[in-house]
Order: sequence, then C-alpha cells, then structure tokens
Amino acid sequence: MLRIERMTAARIDAVAALEQSCFVHPWSRQSLEDTISGKNAVFFAALEDGEVIGYAGMEVIVDEAYVFNIAVDERYRRRGTGYALVRELITYGKKYGLCFITLEVRESNVPAMSLYEKLGFIKVGERKEYYSDPTESAVLMTKYF
Repeated sequence: MLRIERMTAARIDAVAALEQSCFVHPWSRQSLEDTISGKNAVFFAALEDGEVIGYAGMEVIVDEAYVFNIAVDERYRRRGTGYALVRELITYGKKYGLCFITLEVRESNVPAMSLYEKLGFIKVGERKEYYSDPTESAVLMTKYF
C-alpha cells in the first residue's frame, strides 16, 4: 500500500539510488543530504512495503516554493505515485500559506505535464535549451494558491 511520508536522513541512500536510475545527471548522495537537511527544504518519500519508490522535494522561500525534483521508480509509474507526491507538495503549500509552487519539466515529458495540469499547474514560461543529454527546453509550470 502506498504511503507518503516526510523525508528523513535514513532514506538518503534509497533516494540517491532512485536519482541514479531516473536521471541522466543525478544529484550525488552528498548533494541530496545537504539539500534535504536545509532549513528551507521540504521533501516527501513515497513508500510501498517499506521501500522508497519515489520522492519529491522543494525549497520554500517565504511564501514561494520551487520544486527540486520529482522521481518515481520506473516499475511504479502510472500507478498514482507521482500524483500522490505532487498532491502532498500542494497540501503542504496550502497548509503553510504559500502563494505558489513552480517547477520545470522537459518539454518532451508529456505525461508529467499532463499530471501537473491535472493538479492545477499552468504553463507560465520556457527555458530554452535548459536540459542536456539530450538538449531540450524546459517548460515552466506554476500552481497558484
């Protein structure tokens, strides 16, 4: 059964492994540890049978939030895990009076953009050639409260 929990240091190794499997340019374990322990960081882990199958994190600055990463193990995609993680970020944003949450997504990642739109994010801009391997623009999406 899927559970979403606030990220703890005990889950760093599992999240670092997930980064390696999901991203061309993954964050190092040390970068993850430093970021997650930051005073403005808000991270959630998706767990199934005690195993980390996804995570999402954002930085909160006053009343704004900027998503760092959202990752779901390939074996668990299209099962509602990403939806549950993003919904948890939104719930946090509402609870703590944020004005908005914003993120970037590869322009070719249509499933992710569709998910974000379903959760109330709108396209607000583009960053040309933001990603590499392959070079691709990022679509900026924001959820306003």
